[in-house]
Amino acid sequence: MPWTLSRDPTPICNPLCRFFRCQKFIAPGKPALDFRRNPPWCNWVNGPCIGFKCGYASCAQLKLLPEGKCALFVKSKDEEREELEARKEMEVKLNLGPRAGKRIRDLL
Repeated sequence: MPWTLSRDPTPICNPLCRFFRCQKFIAPGKPALDFRRNPPWCNWVNGPCIGFKCGYASCAQLKLLPEGKCALFVKSKDEEREELEARKEMEVKLNLGPRAGKRIRDLL
């Protein structure tokens, strides 16, 4: 099965992401990573690329986190707080009288 580069970033940094970069060069102007092979091949170690686990892996968007996750997929604490506030607003709107509240809960 032929592999293709992803047009969108991937949740875990790997050579299939379009923003993945290898900073290891085996000669001036010749990177160690060969994207044309399946799987992507590291000519420096003569084996398949191990992705974010390699010390030479980097991200063109500077979104590579230490555990290999892409920062584009990680929610910030502010976004999480906004979601919690939105849920609380929904709960407040459902706080009606006992009969009406029971009927609405039955519908949900």
